[in-house]
Amino acid sequence: MLKPIFLTGVIAMLLCGFAALSMAEEKGNPRKGKYLFRSNCRTCHQDSGTAPYLGPDSKTVSQWQKAFEKKQYSEFKCKAEWEKRSAEELLDIFTYLHKYAADSPSPAKCQ
Repeated sequence: MLKPIFLTGVIAMLLCGFAALSMAEEKGNPRKGKYLFRSNCRTCHQDSGTAPYLGPDSKTVSQWQKAFEKKQYSEFKCKAEWEKRSAEELLDIFTYLHKYAADSPSPAKCQ
């Protein structure tokens, strides 16, 4: 009698935990972020571009977090380009940069 009640309780707790985790962290789409980064940023931020090289692996996870939390991109020369992006697009770009940062589990090498 106690086993079914215990099992039901454990399953309910697990379901609540997974639901809370999925709602707690807002995530963007790294594939869309990669596309947006390449189509909007990479033309200037590459080795032969007009701006310094910038790629996911040029900063650490915490450096990318600070840049987006404090909206440091509003101080960049390309501020007008950033202002054209929606909140969803900025989240996608952040997700891409964060996922492949220099100290991430899968840093970008030839992204």
